[in-house]
Amino acid sequence: MKRSVPFLLLLVGLLSPASSAAFCGFYVARADTKIFNQASQVVLVRDGDRTVLTMANDFRGELSEFAVVIPVPTFIEREQIHVAERGLIDHLDAYTAPRLVEYFDEDPCRPPVRIMEMQAYMASKAIGRGSAGEHGVTIEAAYTVGEYDILILSAEQSGGLVTWLEQNGYRLPEGAESVVGSYLKQGMRFFVARVNLEEQGKLGYQNLRPLQVAYETPRFMLPIRLGTVNADGPQELFVYALTRTGRVETTNYRTVKLPTGMDLPVYVKEEFGDFYRDMFLQKVEVENMQAVFLEYAWDMGWCDPCAADPLSADQLRELGVFWLPSAPERQPQLGRAPSQAQDVFVTRLHLRYDADHFPEDLVFKETGDRTNFQGRYVLRHAWTGEATCQAGDAYRAELPRRWEREAETLANLTGWDIAKIRERMGTPPQPGGPEPTPAEPWWKNLWD
Repeated sequence: MKRSVPFLLLLVGLLSPASSAAFCGFYVARADTKIFNQASQVVLVRDGDRTVLTMANDFRGELSEFAVVIPVPTFIEREQIHVAERGLIDHLDAYTAPRLVEYFDEDPCRPPVRIMEMQAYMASKAIGRGSAGEHGVTIEAAYTVGEYDILILSAEQSGGLVTWLEQNGYRLPEGAESVVGSYLKQGMRFFVARVNLEEQGKLGYQNLRPLQVAYETPRFMLPIRLGTVNADGPQELFVYALTRTGRVETTNYRTVKLPTGMDLPVYVKEEFGDFYRDMFLQKVEVENMQAVFLEYAWDMGWCDPCAADPLSADQLRELGVFWLPSAPERQPQLGRAPSQAQDVFVTRLHLRYDADHFPEDLVFKETGDRTNFQGRYVLRHAWTGEATCQAGDAYRAELPRRWEREAETLANLTGWDIAKIRERMGTPPQPGGPEPTPAEPWWKNLWD
């Protein structure tokens, strides 16, 4: 029996962050499509009315039983049909997949000058614009707390601080410089926060090489209804849209950003696939399986952190990005290396669908929004070395509260039992050094 593939088809009151800080840290895992069963992948290249559709699907059974039906909007000539390499979509999937990153806490008792040097360097790498030092600004500390990236700043002059803040995406109201200056004269520092906006082979599935079709149509859509006719349950669909203009979203269903930037217990590193699948399914349930989820939106030329290298210009051309010059046209000048892919924005959308909840084909629009977004989840390893200072005591006291916040976050995202999460986490490690002597009650020697 043949089986068609189930596709077709502020400082509060003073500053307001205008864009999110770059994401830094060590990339350790990604949630690619292989953690979902019965997953179809589609690449949609779109500019004007021109569309190139590349389709890869999971298929169970003998290859001789494979059949696919693809609705297309116009007559298709032989030259409009192509067979692509599966590795292209695998690479695009890896590049755009939600990812897990990890950080390692610094020694809370490290001499301040070394902390300032390291954190200033890291912050300048993360933010990417305007050196702090050249404006007389000192980044005295950099933290990530929950969903916020936080900087503690001091400055020599208000003008330098204002310039640095504006170069790094903060909008200051008129007259703010004089207020900043008055605080600087009092020796105050500035707390600046911005929102931190990341099995198949074992199951016996087989991948066929992806089919590609190029056509023109004023309608930017993807047919999915036909694939629900003989589907055995809900299907997973991943859409990678490549455009010039910016992020793509659906017009006839809600497009929802997945939660991102959360701190999770360190043990999730070994269970990231289970975490992401359960978190995604919980969000699907909240939306009554009637939403399309945004997992990634980014300029194709770079990433931070990178779950895989950006696709090359040649790979993008193979996927149908027809506005990029061909290889002969990209010959570098003598002594100059060829540039990376330019003028391509990728959007990754993910939906779980069936005929009852998605009765219409997907209709898309290009928004022109080039704001970067990624599903990104954070592990923070506690400092376990010597910490024999007042800051170390404070750090030691804060760790249990931090672990509890991480446990609550994981439970809320996935629906997992928080008691079992706490059991898996164990007890927060304690930095070395003598336990602090408990302070006596303030009243103990009051009348001695």
